[in-house]
Amino acid sequence: MVTLEGFVARFVGIDLAGKPSRPTGWALLDGRALSVKTLFSDDEILYETAKADPSVVAIDAPLNLPKSGATRFVDREMRKRGYPVLPPLYPCMRELTLRGMAIANKLRHLGLRTIEIHPASTLRALSMPRNRNAAWHSLSEMGFWIEGTPTDHEVDAAIAALTALLYHLGLAEVIGDEEGLIVVPIRRKWSEISIF
Repeated sequence: MVTLEGFVARFVGIDLAGKPSRPTGWALLDGRALSVKTLFSDDEILYETAKADPSVVAIDAPLNLPKSGATRFVDREMRKRGYPVLPPLYPCMRELTLRGMAIANKLRHLGLRTIEIHPASTLRALSMPRNRNAAWHSLSEMGFWIEGTPTDHEVDAAIAALTALLYHLGLAEVIGDEEGLIVVPIRRKWSEISIF
C-alpha cells in the first residue's frame, strides 16, 4: 500500500483540446480536494493554471516535435511498453501538439514545472477502469474529495493531476530522451494507493 499522507502541494491536470473552440478539461488537486472545470481559450487555461500556483502541471498533449520523421523515440518506447500514445505529427495530432507546445512554453516562462502525460497510459499503469465514470469513482476510493459528475475531458484532467502528484512524490517514471519525455506512474494497482 502506498499512503500519500501530509502532502500540501497543488497539482493541475489539463486534458487539452486541439482547438480553443473545443472543450479542455482542467483539474486542480489541492491537498485531498479534487475539483474540475471546462475551459476553452488559451488565456483561460493560462489564467486558471497560474492562479492555482501548482507544483506541477501535467498536460495531455505532445509537448515536443520529433527531430525527424513522424514519431519521437518516446512514442515508440511507450508503444513497446503497451501504452497506446499517438505521435505528434499524425494528422489528427498536429494541431494539438502545436497548441500544447505553445501553452507549455508560456507556463514554463511563468516558472511552472510542466510535464507531458497520457491519461490512458496512467489508467493502464495503475490498472484503473477505462470507463471514465468508474475511474472517477476510483479517485474517490483513493481518498480524494470529489463532487459532481464530470465530463470525460474533466476526468482525464483529474487523471493528469493524479499523475502530476505521483511524479512529484517520485512514484512515476519518466520515459524518453531529449526529443520528448512522457511521465507514467510506476505500475501498481490503483487500490494500493491511499491518501488516508
